[in-house]
Amino acid sequence: MSEYLTVKENASDEFIEKRSRFIGYCRPVKTQDEAVEFINQIRSKHWDATHNVYAYILSDGQIMRYSDDGEPQGTAGVPVLEVMKKSGIVDAVVVVTRYFGGIMLGAGGLVRAYSHGASIAIAAAGIIKMQLCCECSVSCSYGRYGKVSSLIPEMGGVIDDSVFGQDVDILFHIPEEALKKLNKELADATSGEVQAASDSARYYEV
Repeated sequence: MSEYLTVKENASDEFIEKRSRFIGYCRPVKTQDEAVEFINQIRSKHWDATHNVYAYILSDGQIMRYSDDGEPQGTAGVPVLEVMKKSGIVDAVVVVTRYFGGIMLGAGGLVRAYSHGASIAIAAAGIIKMQLCCECSVSCSYGRYGKVSSLIPEMGGVIDDSVFGQDVDILFHIPEEALKKLNKELADATSGEVQAASDSARYYEV
């Protein structure tokens, strides 16, 4: 998987539907333990709520879980999960808390309310794209630093640090397919003297 969508941060939003208060929470997670820990935190925070419905999707093992938490089957957890799937996000957990306001919403009303709770929580958390990038380093003389440091962002890379010693060591990350193009440009610009090396890769927000 070269790229995927997830959410940027822990966030929440809420609304009132026929006197019932719905609070949607969303946060990025990487493991099932992190997802369960967050769900338990919300349950503890809203121990007096009528329901704490949740769903989460993890890219590792393509894990999907949900719970109606006492709401009629298929009216709460599934709608939350469906909103997450339609948004395309993974490595995220959503909890929608409900305080019952005394007016029944009916099955259709519940589906719409929990779907809306999930949607506003995801919107508050912010959808971002993560891309697999090579973590690279390149060493050059001070005379070539200006050209090399300008070529990296031109080719789609992001400079993370520059270390100035006898030469200049530039640390950066760049998508794998862009690294080949960068090295060709570096070779052309420096008569083959400068090439970027990569020994690791991880996901970065793009």
